[in-house]
Parts: sequence; structure tokens; C-alpha cells
Amino acid sequence: MYKLKYEMGKNINGLYFIICRICVVDKGSYFFVDGSSNIARLLRVPPILIGVTIVAFGTSSPEATVSIIATLEGSAGVAVGNVVGSNIFNILFVLGVSSAISPLAVNGKVLIDVVFMIVLTIVLLIFSRTGYKVGKREGLVLAMPYIIYFVHIIIRN
Repeated sequence: MYKLKYEMGKNINGLYFIICRICVVDKGSYFFVDGSSNIARLLRVPPILIGVTIVAFGTSSPEATVSIIATLEGSAGVAVGNVVGSNIFNILFVLGVSSAISPLAVNGKVLIDVVFMIVLTIVLLIFSRTGYKVGKREGLVLAMPYIIYFVHIIIRN
């Protein structure tokens, strides 16, 4: 009987912490979006520039940490799956749910960005299938397009 009460208490505590963390993430998201928009206004730069730099770094840092740790521990499949799965999830599910809640006006320029990201995801998959290793050279090939994309966003806007 004691064990059952103990387990129920643990589950209730766990549920409480999950609910609290969801609330913190919710409020933090508002501050993050608001702060990012303010930075764009203060610097007089397009919001997408802040989105592909500061916001992208902030939201991708946990993913990067997971993939780096997975790679260091020899779990390459987890690292690649995390990155590819996250891209697909963000593009399809997050964007889909967001637009179902509140329709998004999509600028034609953004379609080029989406195609660019899908092509890079395919390139990653090709690299990962050739010898089942993404080495330093392939890593540089994957990192360089981000810099090119960043410059493209600056020039475009």
C-alpha cells in the first residue's frame, strides 16, 4: 500500500512539474517573441533576419546540444534523426498547427527559403547514406549554406 501511495505521489509531482514547465515555456515564448520583434524594430532590420539568427539560435540550441552529445557518445543515428526529424516536424507540424490556429500570410520570398531548407535536408540525407558518415568536409558543406542564406536574407531585404 505504501508503495502505491509513493508511486501516485511521484506521478502527481511529475504531472505538477510538467504543467508548471508548460506555463513557463508559454510565458517565456511571449517574452522571446516580443523581445525579438523589439530588437528588429530597434535595429531597423527585417524581422526574418532576427528570426533566422537570434530566434533560430535560441530555439535550436537544445537540439544542437542533443545532437552533439549523441555524436560524442557514438549515437550518430540519434544525432541525424534529431536534426532531420526536427526540420520535418517544424516545417510540417508546427507550421501546420500554427496556421490552423491563425492563418499565416506567406510572402512569396519565404517559399524560396522553404525549398532551400528542404534541399539542404535532402543533401544531409545523401551525405549520411554515402559511407554512413558525415565527416568534416560534409559538415563544412552543410554549414556554408547557412552563411550564404544569411547573406541572401540581408541582401533580399
